[in-house]
Amino acid sequence: MDACARLLRDSPYGTPVARIDYDEDEHDDSDDQGSAPSWRRRLVTWALAAVGLGLGFLIPYTLYLNHEVGERFGQLQWQLPTRVYARPLELTAGLALDPATLKTELDAASYREDSGERPGTYAREGAKFTIASRGFNDVDGTVQPRRIEVVVSGGRVASVRDLTTRKTIRVARLDPARIATLYGQKQEERRLVRIEEVPELLVTGLQAVEDRDFNSHLGIDISGMIRAAFKNVAAGRAKQGASTLTQQLARSGLLGIGQEQTLTRKGKEIIYALLIEARYDKRTILEAYFNQVYLGQRGSQAIHGVAAASEFWFGRDLRDLNTEQIALLIGIVRGPSYYDPRRNPERALGRRNFVLGEMLETGLIKQDEHDRAIKTPLEITQNPGNIAANRFPAYVDLIRRQLARDYPADALAGAGLSVMSGMSPSAQAQAEGAVARTLKSLDNKRRPPLQAGLVVTDVHNGEVVAVVGAREFTQHGFNRAVEAQRPVGSLLKPFVYLLALARPSEFNLSSWVDDSPVTVKLGRGRNWNPGNSDGRSHGLVRMVDALAMSYNQATVRIGMQVSPESIGELVQKLAGIQAPNNPSLILGAVDQSPYAMAQLYQFLASGGEVQPLHAVRGVLGADGKAVKRYDKEPAPAQEGDAIAARLITIALQQAITNGTGRQLVGDGLGRLSPAGKTGTSNDGRDSWFAGWTGDHLAVIWVGNDQNQTTGLYGATGAMRVWSAIFSRLPTAPLKVTDKGLDWQAVVGSNTTDAGCIGARRFPFVAGFAPQYAPCPAPQPEAEQSGGGWREWFGIGRDKDEPASEPTPPNNPPSPEQ
Repeated sequence: MDACARLLRDSPYGTPVARIDYDEDEHDDSDDQGSAPSWRRRLVTWALAAVGLGLGFLIPYTLYLNHEVGERFGQLQWQLPTRVYARPLELTAGLALDPATLKTELDAASYREDSGERPGTYAREGAKFTIASRGFNDVDGTVQPRRIEVVVSGGRVASVRDLTTRKTIRVARLDPARIATLYGQKQEERRLVRIEEVPELLVTGLQAVEDRDFNSHLGIDISGMIRAAFKNVAAGRAKQGASTLTQQLARSGLLGIGQEQTLTRKGKEIIYALLIEARYDKRTILEAYFNQVYLGQRGSQAIHGVAAASEFWFGRDLRDLNTEQIALLIGIVRGPSYYDPRRNPERALGRRNFVLGEMLETGLIKQDEHDRAIKTPLEITQNPGNIAANRFPAYVDLIRRQLARDYPADALAGAGLSVMSGMSPSAQAQAEGAVARTLKSLDNKRRPPLQAGLVVTDVHNGEVVAVVGAREFTQHGFNRAVEAQRPVGSLLKPFVYLLALARPSEFNLSSWVDDSPVTVKLGRGRNWNPGNSDGRSHGLVRMVDALAMSYNQATVRIGMQVSPESIGELVQKLAGIQAPNNPSLILGAVDQSPYAMAQLYQFLASGGEVQPLHAVRGVLGADGKAVKRYDKEPAPAQEGDAIAARLITIALQQAITNGTGRQLVGDGLGRLSPAGKTGTSNDGRDSWFAGWTGDHLAVIWVGNDQNQTTGLYGATGAMRVWSAIFSRLPTAPLKVTDKGLDWQAVVGSNTTDAGCIGARRFPFVAGFAPQYAPCPAPQPEAEQSGGGWREWFGIGRDKDEPASEPTPPNNPPSPEQ
């Protein structure tokens, strides 16, 4: 029988155990034999007494240790973690995507650039990607692995082809990135794995180097201990050890014994090893070893288990390790500090090459693979632990909050669940980068420290794709995206207009609204006199311009006609927001979080659908089958809701092209035809922006935690973060359907012919357009005072004023008429 056959006999993978002796800093002392006493009777008496005392102590002590083994070993054996995954990337022709974003998604899911042949790898030729996906379980069942070719062109996926069948396919799903591991209330680095998830070469290679007799011994290797004892006596010091894998597991910290070099510790280790072998099979012991073995240190956090170590040292999933990386991992087992490849690369390289030699000797790898691997340099990530157990604390916090309704916190610990979330790694990365870059650019000595919170959603299904809860987005703690309650200001105005436009016989976007000073009686002799942010009044303005330019006085007049009570009922119905029914609610005098406002705006961004936001798509049990789903299809929008939402969207597109958000056009985002609304609280304390495209909605808050004045408006703070996100995030342009709308040219208060001088097009609810009137006769322009050189330089004209149009009639119909 050759070496390979011997090694592969009887192990979990057909792999045995045997061991190799090596030097280690521990020793096993032997007692010298004393001189025999002359009295045989006394000797027998003392011997029996010693045996009795020994048994009297040893039996209870062994029973105690047996209890400890069962309790502590069982904790590791059965406490399978709850893993949290991002959403799987669905590749389909027409999807907004660029090569850089696709690479970001692949890197986040621990794909590595290679040949694209093995699962978990991809090859790239310009904008063409060859991807070998891994199989995985999703909320709707098992997704099989496949090799695909993806071509990206013009900011979109041009084609997706199955390389096995050579046929174009409609959609391909890639396995998602793991973004967190939940252990009850804690986030842990340890990533438990089942023995089936450990690469076969790691299982066989570990035994070849550390314990070749693993499958045949009973927990200790007597012959090895004798050999080690003789060598240590000959050397005069502890030169060689003889610990089996079971003994290494016993002293790994799992059972509470340390690494001190004492006979007591060694005896305890041997008893533990024997008890473990008596209670559990070899497969279970190996699985525990792979999850418990110490393999590195990051600050105060010990890295335990091969899965966590794989990510810590290589930034890869365990199943994606190659031969030389597996060899290094096995080599590190002997001394993670001594063979630390970042601090001691030459020492680690030598140890890795030794392991490769053992693999070759035992027939685990062939000569050509050995020669290739041994020439490869150490492939260590520069940043230790760059794939943290929870690098997205704000998003995971939102997941916990959603799951808390169905799963108490203690029910998640050790449950072995898989939480399938809606996170988009590329959207999350762009959101984090935008916050960091923008807030840094806004910092100055006169401004208090800035913070931010934001939520990005998918407008098609209500999935939350990104959450940022703090400027330092990797820090745990206060989640401003969900917990910060700040005045929303003008962000509430679109819903005032939404109520008005839901009454098409009374209001439309072309309606004239009075933006002169307004007084609202509050009772008990009190009055409320809100003014515009620019300190000016603008007379009669179109409703669409009042919203686009965010005129307060005009909005208050509309709001008082639809009533604050109706506004309160609307926001409660759409987002569960409890708001006081005071007149000040019209101008956003209510404290809310970015998440709550995202839920409110989802109604507009989705085209009038009531879509409950959700960070969790579903939960899978330990068997990979769905036990709970949250990704239910939203009900279609009611016709009236859809039409009103379209009208508001058109108005807020004008807010971007001609209103308070026009800087986005200057930033090059006019190509997306976005809709959006700025918001600012009193004294510039809070800066808000809510905006959406054809695929994504983002609601952003920027301010100071101590509620100090920042001097930022919605357009100069939060909107800049939005711009930074969507300047890089692939997303579809916003297209508003004309269903249920009737576009007409308008002059004054009547529809007219499109060719009329000064005519302006407006959308109306079909059947509710104003009365037609022919083109009015052109009137000669009257000379105006204040002309001449002043007009040459634009003096006397407000730069924020909307484009001029014919003067409204002297007695325009009131909104009530």
